[in-house]
Amino acid sequence: METVPAGDSAAEQRSTLRRHLTSFAVDVSPLRESREFRLLFIGQGVSFAGSMITYVAVPFQVYALTRSSLVVGLVSLAELIPILLMSFVGGALADAVDRRRMVRITQVSACVVVVVLVVNAALPHPQLWVLFVAVIAAAGVDALERPSLDALVPRIVARDRLTAAAALESLRGNLGQVLGPPLAGILIAAVGLPATYGVDVATFLVATVALTLMRAVPPAPDAEGVNLRAALAGLRYAKSRPDLLGSYLVDINAMFFGMPMALFPQIASGLGGPAVLGLLYTAPSVGSLLATVTSGWTRSVRHHGRAIAFAAASWGIAIVAFGFAPSLWVALLALAAAGAADMISGLFRSTLWNQTIPDAMRGRLAGIEMISYTSGPAMGNLEAGIVGSLAGVRASVVSGGILCVAGTAVLSALLPQLWKYRSAP
Repeated sequence: METVPAGDSAAEQRSTLRRHLTSFAVDVSPLRESREFRLLFIGQGVSFAGSMITYVAVPFQVYALTRSSLVVGLVSLAELIPILLMSFVGGALADAVDRRRMVRITQVSACVVVVVLVVNAALPHPQLWVLFVAVIAAAGVDALERPSLDALVPRIVARDRLTAAAALESLRGNLGQVLGPPLAGILIAAVGLPATYGVDVATFLVATVALTLMRAVPPAPDAEGVNLRAALAGLRYAKSRPDLLGSYLVDINAMFFGMPMALFPQIASGLGGPAVLGLLYTAPSVGSLLATVTSGWTRSVRHHGRAIAFAAASWGIAIVAFGFAPSLWVALLALAAAGAADMISGLFRSTLWNQTIPDAMRGRLAGIEMISYTSGPAMGNLEAGIVGSLAGVRASVVSGGILCVAGTAVLSALLPQLWKYRSAP
């Protein structure tokens, strides 16, 4: 009987272990294969990290001026109006003009808005109304930019690399969310709000340079102009796709009921101030980051609809755990679990959208998509602020998580096309 040398057996075991580890590792092939994606990845990564600093600084400043979680929630709600108004315009523009040029123009516009925040924070008596105006303007600019940014990736990355590209974009976003909030807490405490906002201004400059180095991405040959008929065509297409609508509605439900971030400044004020606030904002992103760097397994998943539903329900369960957490560290772990679930849901939603929506429609559908993933958190923060003011912080968090799980189950039953959706090989 022939025996296998011990050395060969050990080598085979090491090779098998490497293959298993590789199957979980994030796929970086889009970065290797696409120069344009590399430039976009770097520029938007730096810019997003800066935006996350402002994302923490604004609610901190609002709460410092008002001592009201409800007002913090109202600031978040203020973003919803320009998003609803401008997302359709941004989507139509994304299908009718050069997408790279559109993103560059909006990045410069967003930089101007943050300069206003710098000036207001430097005043002896900063004005609350300026924060509301700046948030509304920034949301409007983002609504114009986001459809072009989202629709840009499928044009510069091969179709069979879109899942990997979505994972890399999630990795980029999660790194920004992990690094940005704690850096914001440190900067606010060390150098004050004006300099903190100033860091965000500098990051926009980096993103603008990267976009300038990219090649043009003109509209599709069969693109329609910017008009009401084109916008309505996008709505009709979305209505004709119950699986697509289901992905939007499941996300809105999860964010509306299970979004506790408007309560973070109030929670942090009793636990240590800005440093703890940064940790609360960072914890979901840590979970998202861990889920992203081990996302290689998603390549073998075909039931994307079920994956979206299970991930949304898992977000709600983690939020319930956060509400009952007996200590800060348990709360952070629960938020990290919520972030991991949200990342997995987002990865499969993004793949569903990018693989099935025609390029000529992609900008308009990205506008509708933006409404889904921004309106939920905006309304959810208001809901959390109202319930928290009336019934207390814990009641707000726990009830929201429970309703998130229940809503996901109801939507999955009402929209079986989402539950049954399977990605083509």
